[in-house]
Amino acid sequence: MNSRKRSRKNASAMKMVGAQLAVLRRAAGFTQRTLAERARVDEETIASIEQGRRPLKEDFAELLDKILDTKGVLAAAVDNMPEVDLIPRFAEEFVDYEQQAIAISSYQNQVLPGQLQTTAYARAVFRSRVPVYDEDEIEQKVAARIERQQILHRKVPPTTSFVIWEAVLQDFLGGKEVYVEQLRRLREYAELPGLALQVLPFGRTMHAALDGPFVLLETPDYQRLAYSETQRGSQLVGDPDEVAILAQKYAMLRTQALNTEDTRGLLDRLLGEQ
Repeated sequence: MNSRKRSRKNASAMKMVGAQLAVLRRAAGFTQRTLAERARVDEETIASIEQGRRPLKEDFAELLDKILDTKGVLAAAVDNMPEVDLIPRFAEEFVDYEQQAIAISSYQNQVLPGQLQTTAYARAVFRSRVPVYDEDEIEQKVAARIERQQILHRKVPPTTSFVIWEAVLQDFLGGKEVYVEQLRRLREYAELPGLALQVLPFGRTMHAALDGPFVLLETPDYQRLAYSETQRGSQLVGDPDEVAILAQKYAMLRTQALNTEDTRGLLDRLLGEQ
């Protein structure tokens, strides 16, 4: 895993660098598609950077400088951007791997997985933070979270599995209107091909993940990783033995949770009560 220091940048500066990339790209005779093909990324990646929705990373800036023959202009721009934690540094490496993952398995017992959150629910999550964020920070973080959800709508999305403790579905985070909208989103996503949504119900006599939530990822080169967060930090694990233990926990959780059909039934009942 790359140990290079990473940082998220100011949103207005991201737009400025994105606009700069667009000018340099056109001057070099590239379209977004042809540049993406040359750089071996999705066209959407180039579009997102140019629109300021995705930060331009140092290593990618260096690659684009070579392709566009821009003498290090983009790398220098990235290196001098003001910092702001749209996504905390401790989580950024995980987000990078997540965007490329071919399989994602997530157990959550505090809030819904970020990939399943509505905009209003995500906003309520960030407004619950102590100490508080200002409104501009909240909107930036919400936009970054919603951007992450595009992986579920790719032409070939990752195989995804979510196990959610029932308590998360009983919280009215953000209020009833937000709650109902979020339930409808979950019910809609429960029908997506390649996505398995399961609820771990109250009252189970055994629980395989009492140590807390975690995420398992599989990369395109079949490397398996695990990620977990605490109140003030996180851990990205690549050791095969440690990842195997969490994979065993997740397999057990899936047997303890409602199956996907019964989960859809629970969501239908919750929606019917509203």
